[in-house]
Amino acid sequence: MSIWWSLHLRREAASVPLARRLLLGTMETAGVDPDISYDLSVALSEACANAVEHGGDAGHGDSRGDYRVTAYLDGEKCRIEVADSGPGFPAGPFPETPRRPVPVAAVPYDAESGRGLSLIEELADHVTIGNKPGRGGAVVSFDKILKWQKGAPLMAV
Repeated sequence: MSIWWSLHLRREAASVPLARRLLLGTMETAGVDPDISYDLSVALSEACANAVEHGGDAGHGDSRGDYRVTAYLDGEKCRIEVADSGPGFPAGPFPETPRRPVPVAAVPYDAESGRGLSLIEELADHVTIGNKPGRGGAVVSFDKILKWQKGAPLMAV
């Protein structure tokens, strides 16, 4: 079984729950375990919120006011990618690698921001954080192994 979808969204706060609801609806229809679906939906919400907040300059009249969400349910794995057209992540110790997010423990529990990428890393099985080559912008992609409800209609075989 394989399902994929892609959304081209405006960098507006209202786009975040739209992407989250589409993912949850897809997972429910396919018969994915609700706990796995919830983890992925929280991770997706964090990635989308980052794209909305940091993903570009909407004043240019081009695609900088947009971002893209792509989700793949393929076999036993779900892969989600969120890409924006902003400045990207700052360079890490090597110019081609972005700086890693601050560990969750290093962010105060009552902080209003700064935990998103670390939370994604905690909820997903594999995370890739980087910059789009050439055109600029950030790309956050993450995978999670799926668990299925008993009798799931679209369970991977």
